[in-house]
Amino acid sequence: MAIIKSICVYCGSSPGRREVYADAAAALAKSLVSRNIVLVYGGAGIGIMGTLADQVLRLGGEVVGVIPKALSHKEVAHPRLTELHVTASMHERKMRMAELSDGFIALPGGIGTLEELFEIWTWAQLGFHQKPCGLLNVDGYYDALIGFLDHVLAEQFVRTQHHRMLMVETDPEVLLDRYANYQPPVAKHWIGRDEI
Repeated sequence: MAIIKSICVYCGSSPGRREVYADAAAALAKSLVSRNIVLVYGGAGIGIMGTLADQVLRLGGEVVGVIPKALSHKEVAHPRLTELHVTASMHERKMRMAELSDGFIALPGGIGTLEELFEIWTWAQLGFHQKPCGLLNVDGYYDALIGFLDHVLAEQFVRTQHHRMLMVETDPEVLLDRYANYQPPVAKHWIGRDEI
């Protein structure tokens, strides 16, 4: 049984087109706080990111933001977080978020959200960490991506055990329950960290 004390959430610095995305962020915030799970996220105070952080703080939870110096003004760093880490680069930001987190969830977001999710899922596939990764598929937002990933599996560009590592749910409570019971697949590491 995995011990989940902190979750990194990848999500948009835009609010998106529909209010359902902010509603989903608020629901996830409630689930995290009810389980005493610290939110780790990209540090911005705008868009879905800001909604998520604001809601966790409003409910009495802890929020750790990690933002690169170059984006701290552009993305408007959140002024009231429990902790804010300012990094020198995007690479350092992603590494720090990974180090601070026991699992990873993607809410709706843009190409930055997808890039972060795919990188952390790749790290899991390569055996660099054994933490759960998942999507909150809000109102079908990720349906097309899920279909494409099924196609990637069918075309044998990803193995079944690695495909299954990315958990998909529509309800944050169900996803977090799965995280608590997560068992990473037993697989031979392809390469060591010192080989990349």
